[in-house]
Amino acid sequence: METVVSGIRPTGNLHLGNYYGAVKNFLKMQENYNCYFFIADYHSLTTHPHPADLHGNVRQILAEYLAAGLDPEKSTIYIQSDLPEVAELTLLLNMNAYLGELERTTSFKEKARKQPDNVNAGLLTYPVLMASDIIIHQASKVPVGKDQEQNLEMTRKFANRFNRIYEVDYFTIPQPFNFGESLIKIPGLDGSGKMGKSEGNGIYLAEDPKSIRKKVMKAVTDSGPTEPNSPVTEPIQNLFTLMEVVSDQAVLDQFKEDYAKCTIRYGDLKKKLAEDIINFTAPIRERINAIAADDAYLRKVAEMGREKAHENAAKTLKEVREIIGFKPF
Repeated sequence: METVVSGIRPTGNLHLGNYYGAVKNFLKMQENYNCYFFIADYHSLTTHPHPADLHGNVRQILAEYLAAGLDPEKSTIYIQSDLPEVAELTLLLNMNAYLGELERTTSFKEKARKQPDNVNAGLLTYPVLMASDIIIHQASKVPVGKDQEQNLEMTRKFANRFNRIYEVDYFTIPQPFNFGESLIKIPGLDGSGKMGKSEGNGIYLAEDPKSIRKKVMKAVTDSGPTEPNSPVTEPIQNLFTLMEVVSDQAVLDQFKEDYAKCTIRYGDLKKKLAEDIINFTAPIRERINAIAADDAYLRKVAEMGREKAHENAAKTLKEVREIIGFKPF
C-alpha cells in the first residue's frame, strides 16, 4: 500500500472550505492509503514564533479533524514536535541544502515580504523541514495546494540529492497526489474568492449559530436582477454555491427560479442559507465540543500516533545515519 503524508497547521479553526477541500479528501485517502497526518506545530513557528497558546491551538485542531472524520485506527495522526527524528533529519538535510536555492523559493520571498521584521532561519529552511516530514516516512504521494507545489519539488530535489551524494537508492521520490476529480471550491462571504482564514470570510465548523447568522446576513450581494433571466452575478453565485453543499436541491432551485424571475428577496435567501449551514454544521460542532472536552481521548490519540510514527521515523533515521557514516564506537 502506498504511503501518503500531509501536514495540518495549528493556526485557526476548520471552516467549510477546509472541510470540502482537505478534510473530504483525507477521508478518502485513509480508506485506500497508508496515511500519516501530522499537526505541523514546528512549521507554525516560522510565521508565529510567539504563539499565545500553541498547545491549545494544537489541541483544538486535533479535536476538529477527529470530529470531521479522521480515524486514528485507519491513519497515523500525530503531533510534529512529538517526533524528534524529524528535527534531526532536517539538520542532516540542511548540510546539503544551499542558500541560493532556499532564497529563491516563492514561499520564502512572499513571507519575507509580508513579515520583514521576522525573516528567521526557520522561514528560510522551511522547505527542508517539509522534506523531512515527507521522506522520513518514505512517502510516495503528497497532497499539496498550488502554493506548496514548489516546496514539494524541493523535497524531490533533496531526496534525489541525498541518493546521489551517498550513491544509494534510499529515499522514495514523492509525487503530488492527484485526486482524479475537481475539488469543490467553497467561496467566502465577501463576494469574491475562496473561503479562507486570512481573508476573514469563512464559516467555521465549531462556530455557534448566532455568529453564523450574523455573518451570513452581512454577506455581500448586489442590487438585484433588473431583467428576467439575467446572468447571475459573482456574489449571488457564491451564495448559490454555498447552498449547493448545505441545502436541499428543491430550495436551491426555488431561489434560482426567483432570481431568474426578478422576484428573489436576498434577506430570505440569507436567512434560509444561515439556517441550513447551522443544521449542516451542528453534528460536527457537537462532536468537536465533545472531543475537545475529553482529555483522556485526545491524549490517547496523540500517544498512539506518536508511537506509530516513531517506529517508522526511527528506522529511517537510523539507516540515514549509517549511510552518512555515523557509527558507534
